[in-house]
Amino acid sequence: MKKIIAMLAVAAMLLTSCGSVPITGRKQLNLVSDQEVLAASLQQYASFMQTATVSTNKTQSAQVTRVGQRIAAATEAYLRYAGLESEIQNLAWEFNLVRSDEVNAWCMPGGKIVVYEGIMNLATSDDELAVVIGHEVAHAIAKHSNERMSQQVLAEYGAQAIGIFTSGKSAATQQIAQQVYGLGAQYGVMQPFSRKHESEADKMGLVLMTIAGYNPDVAVTFWQKMQASSSSNVPEFMSSHPSHETRIADIKKWLPEVKKQYGGN
Repeated sequence: MKKIIAMLAVAAMLLTSCGSVPITGRKQLNLVSDQEVLAASLQQYASFMQTATVSTNKTQSAQVTRVGQRIAAATEAYLRYAGLESEIQNLAWEFNLVRSDEVNAWCMPGGKIVVYEGIMNLATSDDELAVVIGHEVAHAIAKHSNERMSQQVLAEYGAQAIGIFTSGKSAATQQIAQQVYGLGAQYGVMQPFSRKHESEADKMGLVLMTIAGYNPDVAVTFWQKMQASSSSNVPEFMSSHPSHETRIADIKKWLPEVKKQYGGN
């Protein structure tokens, strides 16, 4: 009976918690509400900004704001066009350049964008910075944070179900089952979904920057610069990001379609 209840509970969650990603249309699992994610992200953002040092580089700070506002406007224009205007109410845009040599940027759910000074050495033009900000905004409107949290919830249910299914077996069998499930969840589900999210954000970011009037072709050269500056040798199947080679090849494949459909240069 416990096995049946566990299976029914998981099936019910899957059937009632599906949504679609804007632009790509991919079906996704959302077990966590927007309100929960926004509340948590706003708290984390406020905590980060209390300890971060805002950049004093006025030129680069103005560039981040300028590009960010254009990407934000393009994002809202797309959401209206796609009949998703209700999603805009969750967006309260902020743009920050912080003092750090780290090559990084992120966009919290809710539209809080932070760019690190380190990445400005590579994103030297508005078009290249649009690649970065478009990618990060794509993560936010695709609700990848919601989806990742939902997958973790589902993984917890899966781990409990494994315990139920092996309850009549020896302790050694149960331990091995849990270890195999853990590895499978990490490398078979969690990591590939992270790579899927990254690739999806790459494609969506190309669309958003194109709608904003930036040249999406620079995405290739930007990621080539990222590749040249990277020292990571982690195998792709163990990484949460696609390899640089995979990412660049995908972008080259997507560019003709994006420019044709969204009017790129």
